[in-house]
Amino acid sequence: MALALPDLALDYTLRTVALGAMLLGLSSGVVGTYAVLRRESLLGDAMSHAALPGIALAFLLTRSKETAVLLAGAVAAGWLGSLLVNAITRTTRVKLDSALGLILSVFFGFGLVLLTFIQKQPDASQAGLDRFLFGQAASLLRRDVIVMGAGVVAVLLAVLLLWKEFKLLVFDPDFARVLGLRVRLLEVILTSMIVLAIVVGLQTVGVVLMSAMVVAPAAAARQWTDRLGLMVLLSALFGVVAGMTGALVSSLTPRLPTGPTIVLVVSGLVLVSLLFAPNRGLVWNWARERARRGQVRAEGMLRQLAALAEHHGSLEHGHPSAVLRASGWSADQVVQVLHDLESAGYVRQVSADRWAITATGMARVRPATEGDDLSDGAGHPAASRPEGTGEGQS
Repeated sequence: MALALPDLALDYTLRTVALGAMLLGLSSGVVGTYAVLRRESLLGDAMSHAALPGIALAFLLTRSKETAVLLAGAVAAGWLGSLLVNAITRTTRVKLDSALGLILSVFFGFGLVLLTFIQKQPDASQAGLDRFLFGQAASLLRRDVIVMGAGVVAVLLAVLLLWKEFKLLVFDPDFARVLGLRVRLLEVILTSMIVLAIVVGLQTVGVVLMSAMVVAPAAAARQWTDRLGLMVLLSALFGVVAGMTGALVSSLTPRLPTGPTIVLVVSGLVLVSLLFAPNRGLVWNWARERARRGQVRAEGMLRQLAALAEHHGSLEHGHPSAVLRASGWSADQVVQVLHDLESAGYVRQVSADRWAITATGMARVRPATEGDDLSDGAGHPAASRPEGTGEGQS
């Protein structure tokens, strides 16, 4: 039965699960930033699947179900998988995405074989290892959270100590080589951080969904900023919020698993960011594009009215809106743009359906000829002056 809101803060299981989920979001958000910026988003998927045989082998070798032992095996397998990916891409013509897909499928298949073998053992009953496959956040214990916290601390320390080096590695590795930095070593350290962050979250969301936690917070943060520091902070914040919210929602809803709920929450954050982020959001881009089209229409209509005024030699001569629709605009568009221009003082309505450009509007589109031909010094149209009033006329 779902917990009541007053009981949430006192519930041991919820506090443990929420803290573990927040640690997962924090670590995956930080390292996911570098994976996304380096266009290695599939690396998280490959390393999470590659960790499965390490968990199974750690159990077979030690017969221990301790989280630290199993996660150590996951780290070793994930790290081995990352080294194999680097070796394949450097020594063959296989591209990175192909190498990642190859390692993912081979390691994951090997892990499933090992899990099947363990399940057939008379004393194992798969040893509860399936929680690493699909995630089982409710099984987190305090000692599991402590192990996860140690992994998160290691990731954060690496980022703080190697901040400048990682920044160069992400944006300009060639310049990093010129400066004498050991780029390959930095790549190994960064990949190891990603593996460690992935292993931290395996028990919470599982092998299958862990890749979403690496990519989604960083993808959401990328929509809001162009600065690396702010992106890392936002990505970590989105990961923490998703973890805490997912744990809370799953605790309030009967039979709702925590791991998939966390992934759904972070996916919602990505969707909101894609739609409403000021720099890259689809809604804002649509609004800016619509405003730009409106400005183009207004400028075109103003120039058309200026050309008509020059043709008739008078600012007083009104023109029907039907003439302006000859440019392909609809009647509603013409009326809307004319009213906007009238509010700005660029055009005026001469009669019910006749419009004329004002001197201000003419100055906007013809600044070099303002007041030369179509208006006198008092602002009256030159073409409206009676003939014979000029100097020297009888």
